Amino acid sequence: MQPIKNETIAVNDSPINILMAGDHSQTPLLFLHGKAFQAETWLQLGTIQAAIDAGFPILALDFPGFGKSPESDTTPETVINGVLEATGIKSIIMVAPSMSGKIAIEYALANPHKIAGLVLIGAVGVQENRENLCKLPSQTLLIWGENDQISAPANGALLNREIPGSELVIFKNAPHPCYLEQPEFWHDTLLNFAQKVAKQN
Repeated sequence: MQPIKNETIAVNDSPINILMAGDHSQTPLLFLHGKAFQAETWLQLGTIQAAIDAGFPILALDFPGFGKSPESDTTPETVINGVLEATGIKSIIMVAPSMSGKIAIEYALANPHKIAGLVLIGAVGVQENRENLCKLPSQTLLIWGENDQISAPANGALLNREIPGSELVIFKNAPHPCYLEQPEFWHDTLLNFAQKVAKQN
């Protein structure tokens, strides 16, 4: 069984808490978190263990002011780049719910060479980046709760139209954090996508 390590990485003198496991010479799943959550959420939900059991290296981080990372002015893009540089990771499958969906969209647009795959779950910031959505990678999985009242399912449909080759999966009768409501379906959907990405990289 792969051990899950809890470490702190300094990015611009800002301590960033991370969870990591597996061989990061392979493309890992990088888990970001929503506004009310943290890296530990993915551990508690069983997502990290499910990914490890499926053979994927993983990385999860706490943005400044969340979880075990103290507040700082370091930007999310700087945090992600700093963590990747410190761990020697060249490319990632980025998993981003809600608040971090906006971060992931803008990160992927600015750093396309680092994104092997993108998973957006009820992402916010869709309309703000509407003009550039077509530049997001074709290897993009879009997951929305049917009853999402924070980021309407129409945002998922828009992303699906704008990103050639993307896949949209609607979780029936599920709210905004749909992955928390239907974890087994979430894990199956995520890992099937990740396996497709891994075969093409």
